[in-house]
Amino acid sequence: MIGMIAAVLTTFGFVPQVIKVIRTKDTESIALGMYLMTVIGMGLWLIHGLMIGDLALITANSISFVLAGIVLVYKIKYK
Repeated sequence: MIGMIAAVLTTFGFVPQVIKVIRTKDTESIALGMYLMTVIGMGLWLIHGLMIGDLALITANSISFVLAGIVLVYKIKYK
């Protein structure tokens, strides 16, 4: 139960940032390096989850990868 709560919070913790970035297109205070490393790390966790067939890893990291990826795209686009 604790693991499920942790997964939901860390996965959907990106939603407020994604909403704010989409609405304002303001990415000045967002560190490019941090989001770049985060998206790459989530992509690698996703690949790992696919390789071992772990549905929890696949689901959480797929959602997180997309959400953080949106912020990264906006950061690069509106830099």
